[in-house]
Amino acid sequence: MKALLKNGIGTLLAGLLLVSCGGKTEKKSEELAENTTPSTSLEIEKPQLTFGFIKLTDMAPLAIAKEKGFFEDEGLFVSVEAQSNWKNVLDRVIDGQLDGSHMLAGQPIAAGAGFGRQAELVTPFSMDLNGNGITVSNDVWSKMKPNVPKDAAGKTIHPIKADALKPVITEYKNSGKPFKMGMVFPVSTHNYEIRYWLAAAGIHPGMYTADNVQGQIDAEVLLSVTPPPQMPATLEAGTIYGYCVGEPWNQQAVFKGIGVPVTTNYDIWKNNPEKVFVMTKKFVDENPNTAVAVTKALIRAGKWLDQPENRAEAVKILSMSQYVGADEAVLANSMTGTFEFEKGDKRSMPDFNVFYKYHATYPFYSDGIWFLTQMRRWGQIPEAKPSSWYGETIKDIYRPDIWKKAADILVTEGKIPASDIPDTDGYKPVTSDFIDGSTYDAKDPIGYINSFTIGNKDVDPSL
Repeated sequence: MKALLKNGIGTLLAGLLLVSCGGKTEKKSEELAENTTPSTSLEIEKPQLTFGFIKLTDMAPLAIAKEKGFFEDEGLFVSVEAQSNWKNVLDRVIDGQLDGSHMLAGQPIAAGAGFGRQAELVTPFSMDLNGNGITVSNDVWSKMKPNVPKDAAGKTIHPIKADALKPVITEYKNSGKPFKMGMVFPVSTHNYEIRYWLAAAGIHPGMYTADNVQGQIDAEVLLSVTPPPQMPATLEAGTIYGYCVGEPWNQQAVFKGIGVPVTTNYDIWKNNPEKVFVMTKKFVDENPNTAVAVTKALIRAGKWLDQPENRAEAVKILSMSQYVGADEAVLANSMTGTFEFEKGDKRSMPDFNVFYKYHATYPFYSDGIWFLTQMRRWGQIPEAKPSSWYGETIKDIYRPDIWKKAADILVTEGKIPASDIPDTDGYKPVTSDFIDGSTYDAKDPIGYINSFTIGNKDVDPSL
């Protein structure tokens, strides 16, 4: 009886306490339930996922989607794992060891176009714009510098064209030394950007053939593959004299005092596409809601990243060993709206890293077609293709339909404004925002290929 009385009194006191608190406990429980309920109404087919990345600043949307809880909001439980090199990334996605990955834009395109390992890969999300640079050794810079135009105050004028490098290459050639530079992968933006930069100055970067997969036929500069985190050490060892890579590995050369970034890919092609997020077509077909949910989380991460007040926190997150693992000062050099060229020459570059602005996350067909034109220009695609082939090929790989489903739900949920969804047929307007002023029209890929002095020339075989 005493026990029952005691329990009854306890229950009554608890009830009185709840009333006296104005229902705060109940309200707190409601808030907790609301915060732990996934925002998505999608039925997730595969909630446990493993994604890969390479230690570069532009993997940031993956790190932020995980650390800020955007994946969990979608009912996804994601492991994000660093990979050793780009080939490993590609192989592990194709083989199903990874459900998706941060990837070079050219990798799913090459896999679908028949260059290298073939597979059906898709990208519903473009991870960023810009973000790369070209760095040369201190010795090469000392020889380039007299050829670089200066302003009235004696400060170098940017962008620096490869014309300033041309006499240095000639000097090396006359002394019997081949001029060697690094890039990260044969189908990387870095390969096409450094080739574009060199060729715009009349420097031949070499051609690919079925027998020469190194792409060094007729080359005045020998380009070779080096994994991004190894670039500074390879430069310091003298194995290469310069390289094209993403951040933080250009700023690392400045930080270590071993090299000087001379240009960025923003200067080579303003607001150019960089990395993409890739899954297999099989995964997307079998897990369509999961693919949309992943894309939702990544779009939110991109939006978060492009709010300037969040960049300092992003730098701290990326500096963690499980992500990029570089020094905060090195990461901040490019992530917080600046870029350092020669030591002490830090310049404002607010758009060096873009993760959301300018519809950066949308997978435009025209971006993918540009990569196909460069693969054909340099011989990675060995035979001429009909003009229609370019658009047809990219539409199997770039999947704006998945992006649009994700974005429409985010608009309904109030997480992004409707104005952030581009009104587009998948093609950006014709642009001349290149270092040489060339005009790119994605709907005339053969005309674009033929506009260059160096590289393959085509006739549409369907005509």
